Amino acid sequence: MLRDRYTPTDLFALVPALSLALDPVLAQLEQLLDDDVLVQRVRADACRRAQHSATRGRPSTPVEVILRLLVVKRLSGWSDEETEHFVSDSLVLRHFCRLYLEPVPDDTTLLRWANVLEPTTLAALNDRVVELARSLKVTRGRKRRVDSMVVETNIHHPTDSRLVGDGVHVLRRWLRRAQRVLGNGAPLPQRLFRSRTRSVRRLAQQIHRLARRTGAEASAQLRAAYARLLAVAHHSCRQAEQVQGLLSRRRSRLARRIAAHLTHYLSLVRQAIHQAHRRGLQGEQVPAAEKLLSLCEPHTQVIQRHKPAQPVEFGRKVWLAEVEGGVISEYRIAAEPGPDHPYLISSVVGHVVRFGQPPYLLAADRGVYTGDNEHRAQQLGVKRVAMPYAGRASPQRRQQERTPWFRRGFRFRAGIEGRISVLRRRFGLDRGRDHGEAGLGRWVGWGIMTANLLTIARTVAGRSARRLSRAA
Repeated sequence: MLRDRYTPTDLFALVPALSLALDPVLAQLEQLLDDDVLVQRVRADACRRAQHSATRGRPSTPVEVILRLLVVKRLSGWSDEETEHFVSDSLVLRHFCRLYLEPVPDDTTLLRWANVLEPTTLAALNDRVVELARSLKVTRGRKRRVDSMVVETNIHHPTDSRLVGDGVHVLRRWLRRAQRVLGNGAPLPQRLFRSRTRSVRRLAQQIHRLARRTGAEASAQLRAAYARLLAVAHHSCRQAEQVQGLLSRRRSRLARRIAAHLTHYLSLVRQAIHQAHRRGLQGEQVPAAEKLLSLCEPHTQVIQRHKPAQPVEFGRKVWLAEVEGGVISEYRIAAEPGPDHPYLISSVVGHVVRFGQPPYLLAADRGVYTGDNEHRAQQLGVKRVAMPYAGRASPQRRQQERTPWFRRGFRFRAGIEGRISVLRRRFGLDRGRDHGEAGLGRWVGWGIMTANLLTIARTVAGRSARRLSRAA
């Protein structure tokens, strides 16, 4: 049964000699999280955890506590285990998370509650945080700068041989689980459950050694090694198909679950085998859109950033829009790894809906520029559009880009690069740690929402400190 909050207890009053109090920024952050809209949106997702979660069963961890614990976790960069440990040991964090003298939820409990929230809920929570920023006059939405960043998925560097080897390892893992389920019936031939991981590991090491060599003989040996590796992977797939057929005849829930996992991974392993055959044996260049880069994170994309240090990244592109005051008013995970300019106009329309008016200044880099984007942004009411021309500019265009307002606008645009750096270093958006496409959406959403909350709290706390200093 869901609960919204515990009965309040003043922990600081229990030890008055210590003179405990919340840090000014943490105090402002506590007031922001008191917003009932945030709590109720989290509660709406929590109600979907089970059919009667809201009304039946033993009392749950309060929704308010879940929200605050997840914010503290991301704010501090802790794991679930570290969050449980440090919150349990701190009176200040207990007070902030509204736990008081109650037990801190177990790390596995915190993980389960976190996975209940949908990525769309995190986007809605961030929209509410932006509304709070407007009400506190942290931002008015008069200036807007946009850019994109890449959040890498939690995978190792993809190679065809390693991907096929991972496929054999994953199938072997599920075959081992299926063997325990099927072992209760008639005895089955051991060849169905034969492990081929040692053969795969030996062939993968051989391929890596041969790939460093040059010459016709090395190329022939490399193709032969690839052929043997793919033959081993085909044998593993046939084993999995036969075991899957046996599992489909069982009525137990566990058997059906293992069969579903085998179906899922079989399709991915076949895709990896086909991809390795095209590249390793036929020498074909596989388009980036058709490449499978990971079995556990199949949504990973190849993103060419053309940067000297890292020309290619493996993950997902995230579109960001920031308004003055350092608040990220919009984010979205791009469906395709292509150019940025298709997202601009819909982003400006969303700004009008969110703030009730278009921004006075819109700043972006040349990757967002098109003549149509500039014209349509002006039609939507944007007075000044600071986007450098992409290509060979006319003398009139070069003169426009030398005007003082354009230069000031483009300098304002550079600030989003610093914001992206902070998101990557401070809030974990360099690499998504949660699994799956939905997990990446949650990871990005928590990082951006927590960054916005901290920015608002610092701004309001600094304003209050300056007011007190002037009064003194």
